[in-house]
Amino acid sequence: MGLSAREVEERKAKRDAAAAPKTITKTTGQIFKENILTLFNLLNFLIAALLFIAGAYSNMIFIAIIILNICIGIVQELKAKKLVDELSILNRPQVVVVRDGAERQIEMDEIVEDDVIVLESGRQICNDSVVLAGSLEVNESLLTGESDPITKEAGAQLLSGSFVISGKCWAKVTHVGRENYATKLAEEVKQEKHTESELLGSMKKVTRFTSVFIIPLGILLFLEAMFLRNGTFDESIVASAAALLGMLPKGLVLLMSVSLANGVIRLARKKILVQNIYSLETLALVDVLCLDKTGTITDGRMRVRDAVFTGGKGMMSEEEAERLLCSYLAASDDNNTTMQAVREHFTAKAHVSAEGKIPFSSKRKWGAVNFGAKGTVFIGAPERLMENAEIAEREMEKGFRVIAVGYTRESWTDEESLPKKVEPLFIITLEDTIRKNAQETLEYFRKEGVDVKIISGDHVKTVSMIARKAGLERWSDAVDMSALGEKIDYDRICRDYAVFARVTPKQKQELVKALKRQGHHVAMTGDGVNDLLALREADCSIAVAEGSDASRQISQIVLLESDFSYLPMVVLEGRKVINNVTRTAGVFFIKTIYSMLLSLFCIITNIPFPFIPIQITLIDAFMEAYPSFLTIFESDTRKVTTGFLKKAIRNAMPFALLVTVLLIGVSLFGGGMPRIEQTTLMYLILILVTMAAVVKSCIPFTKLRVFICVTMVIGTFGALYFLPNLFEIAGGIIPHGAGLF
Repeated sequence: MGLSAREVEERKAKRDAAAAPKTITKTTGQIFKENILTLFNLLNFLIAALLFIAGAYSNMIFIAIIILNICIGIVQELKAKKLVDELSILNRPQVVVVRDGAERQIEMDEIVEDDVIVLESGRQICNDSVVLAGSLEVNESLLTGESDPITKEAGAQLLSGSFVISGKCWAKVTHVGRENYATKLAEEVKQEKHTESELLGSMKKVTRFTSVFIIPLGILLFLEAMFLRNGTFDESIVASAAALLGMLPKGLVLLMSVSLANGVIRLARKKILVQNIYSLETLALVDVLCLDKTGTITDGRMRVRDAVFTGGKGMMSEEEAERLLCSYLAASDDNNTTMQAVREHFTAKAHVSAEGKIPFSSKRKWGAVNFGAKGTVFIGAPERLMENAEIAEREMEKGFRVIAVGYTRESWTDEESLPKKVEPLFIITLEDTIRKNAQETLEYFRKEGVDVKIISGDHVKTVSMIARKAGLERWSDAVDMSALGEKIDYDRICRDYAVFARVTPKQKQELVKALKRQGHHVAMTGDGVNDLLALREADCSIAVAEGSDASRQISQIVLLESDFSYLPMVVLEGRKVINNVTRTAGVFFIKTIYSMLLSLFCIITNIPFPFIPIQITLIDAFMEAYPSFLTIFESDTRKVTTGFLKKAIRNAMPFALLVTVLLIGVSLFGGGMPRIEQTTLMYLILILVTMAAVVKSCIPFTKLRVFICVTMVIGTFGALYFLPNLFEIAGGIIPHGAGLF
């Protein structure tokens, strides 16, 4: 009967506000904290504070840009959070409970202690509970690391964080809210597997590197200006601040976060849930895509195409055999797609009373119902239940799935083995439905150089023919994993084959590991509990919404329309982010490199750093922030490779060295010029070289990029023309027929 409505309300009133499932996104507080409390921001605000103390108020304008950057980052992430949270509600697991004698679906956070929950194949166990009736095979790999299924019968404890492989049971909830793992499950699973992000890792390296140099260089520049050149405190602060500001590629961190957030927002609008923002980057770098057949290439639904009565060697009539099969369907708690299709074809009705049952297991590949004196009926793989499976082989060669219905007169209860003689009663042929656009999707990945592997627990010929229908080029390179024995050379078979059949959950994981050992970036799609280990192992895990609760909760990307043909869309978004950030990152690093080299030169030669903070701010605004943030919305979907930091520094180095050499040259050989004209010339060199770098990054030109380059020039020189005193440059830098021009 379960709890009554009154009992539920009583428990809700007593409990200590059982926590609702945590959102997969950062909290609002975390977003504010991570955008404000950064090392770059700390250094910038310290420099601003020193300039304020020195009374150099005009040189503090850069802090307005820092604050604007912080605000943009926060707004963008909050916008992405709102959309992702809305989508994640659709992805949240539902729980079936018994209340007032009736089954109903409720949200996970509505469960109360002593609720009776109904668990069956594919369900996530969200609360610690104890089995009241029925039996299950449970996967506890996320808790124990062991993939072997564990049988749970009446009185057995069920742990939140595990998943139902097969069977059905009614269980009483023992813990809710903070008392068990349920509210933390998604986070716990993800903590076991950290997403590798090259962009994030690169910025951490840059942060660590600049942090090591910026403070000692700043102190040396200040002390030299004050004590060796006898400058005032205020002058020494201003002279040092510009060098330090130049070393910080502060806009690049914001550029990355805004670019990724924009990609997440665009995908969320298309019902693609990105549960980890850096998954966009990961999928864009993937060069091997492992597809689960059922639910991915096919739509996960099956229908019975034919059911052939084989007679059981005259043991019974077809009518008697069908009555036993209908009784099996009525007694069995198995609810996978195959059993659903068989139930649609035959009527589940208890003509004969069952005395025991063995749930279907993907490991042993059969299930059974014991009818006592009437014998035992088995359903499973033909090669397990039939001595001669030629009929099944012929059907599987055509791409159909085949299951056998077997019978023995014995009352069979052994879950570990089959009787010596199982007589076949029926051979049932089922067919999958290939998803729409499957061929176009596989062709897209082939053209993009992504090697597609199809991995399934089905018979090798069935999987191979499905691969052929879906348009996989290497459909004939297929292997039956069950025939390879215990010692398998995974590295070799990953190179030799594209289709893997009769694969166990552990073997799926080993295949992904082998591909990663070979240096590949691997994405894995899945929809069932048998995919969990492989999904967790892959660089990028992808689930469809129609799949099990388990696969959706552990995956980084969930296709809420359950259509894997959306995958190219995710890849393209990731490419946009990486290509746009990589293209503009070089401009940011120019300033970092030349600032460090020029600072060292100034310390060695005891000359002041040639620029002031307000001059650096102008370059930050017009030549870094403005071009990069306008072009992050561009659709640059070229194939990407690793090495972001190397590419960015390689692009920046020629311009940074050119600036350094020219500025040192002016400093050494321009001694006859007035100081103001010398620094103005140096500033002009810096502007022109940086502009050249921006223009180079905009090749090939588009209308937007031409507009950016033109407005960058107009904006920069316009500011210098109207505000020469603010930027402390020599009059006449802008054409008036005088001065330097």
